[in-house]
Amino acid sequence: MEIYNTLTKKKEPFEPRENKKINMFVCGPTVYDHIHIGNARTFVFFDVVAKYLRHRGYDVNYIQNITDIDNKIIERAEKKGVDSLEYAKKYTEIFKKDMKALGVTSPKYKNATDHIPEVIKQVQTLLDKGNAYVIEDDGIYFDLSTFPDYGKLSGRTALMADDAISRIDDSDKKRNKGDFTIWKFKQHNDPSWSAPFGDGRPGWHIEDTAITEKYFGPQYDIHGGGQDLIFPHHEAEIAQQESASGLKPFVKYWMHGGFLVNKEFKMSKSKGNFETVHELLKKYEPEVLRFYLLTNHYRSPLDYTENSLVAAQAAIQRIYESINKLNNLDIKKDNNDKILLDSINNSRNEIKQVMDDDFNTPQAFRIIFDTIKLFNIALFNKTITSASANEFKKFFSIVSKIFGIIPARGFLLPAEVQQTVNQRQKLRENKEYDDADKIRAQIEEMGYQVEDTIYGPLVVKK
Repeated sequence: MEIYNTLTKKKEPFEPRENKKINMFVCGPTVYDHIHIGNARTFVFFDVVAKYLRHRGYDVNYIQNITDIDNKIIERAEKKGVDSLEYAKKYTEIFKKDMKALGVTSPKYKNATDHIPEVIKQVQTLLDKGNAYVIEDDGIYFDLSTFPDYGKLSGRTALMADDAISRIDDSDKKRNKGDFTIWKFKQHNDPSWSAPFGDGRPGWHIEDTAITEKYFGPQYDIHGGGQDLIFPHHEAEIAQQESASGLKPFVKYWMHGGFLVNKEFKMSKSKGNFETVHELLKKYEPEVLRFYLLTNHYRSPLDYTENSLVAAQAAIQRIYESINKLNNLDIKKDNNDKILLDSINNSRNEIKQVMDDDFNTPQAFRIIFDTIKLFNIALFNKTITSASANEFKKFFSIVSKIFGIIPARGFLLPAEVQQTVNQRQKLRENKEYDDADKIRAQIEEMGYQVEDTIYGPLVVKK
């Protein structure tokens, strides 16, 4: 197995620090609103990573933090006239429910506010070692001049124009321009906790290292997140933890997902060009959203369009139809069909090969649909035996376990409508488009609409 490591800028053989045991951490949400579908891309992908690694026999301890204390939360709560901690608690619960609905079941969630003692301990360590300093009536800052390796993950040490959401802290009393807060002293009515160096609350970056040090120790295997977190957030984590512990590397493999792009721009709440998972789950089955979010390689951008979701809907419908046929087979043959059994086994091996190559989900999906095609041909030729049917079921069980794209329910067309749809599809394959359009009109007269996608036609009731 190989993983692309952001730290080294290349694919590397995957060798966990401790045999088959893996500690994995992924940056979670700041709970001041519903998460958008761009956030969900990261969470769904790393859910698949954890599930695939477990499928491969690894013991995965996967933790995701929840930032439930932050300027954004405090500001939003003040506008609403509510307590900021209660406000955060509300959106934490909504986030967890949305993730469960989306089939994200692999991480253990850890709230920042449940780990204040660990934050205080790490802040004190950095102060004692001379890596941090105090600015009166402001906070405690990390001194970047004490960490020469700053920038080794991203290849840069300064802010750029697109870093507006990076939460670098401004103060004309900072020693270095890039110095960041690790503890904010109490201001007004902000939530605060007692600490030997002054009452206050954690900075954004330090909650992650405080949490991971508690559960993993000072070093661990995989750290994931969106690529917008590489700088300065993940650079800050490295600086904090490696300074506090004196051990390198803090994380062995850094993995970062690409942006979800809406009209050529990264989707974000600040731009207002986002769809929330909460609302999309009302319109689409969770398997549709998961499929869509995994259709591009995780390090590549993913376009957000209505057509993409329609195509994902068609794909999931096709998967459901095949599973339904498989589960309702009336099998007369008990002999083994070696050629078909070998083909199914090859499909399983190919899934393993592409997922072992930096979790190549689009290639895995190609193999899944090739296997569906293989099943349909065998079904048409009446060559499926009890042995091959069981192997097909095992294959789709593995797909369900890893990717979570096998729907529990679906929409089956009446036999007459399905027959007409199949007739139209054959005409389209033969490039007889005029006749296919006539059949489309017949389907619409039956009360259904047809939309053609790369995964075949999506047929829905009008």
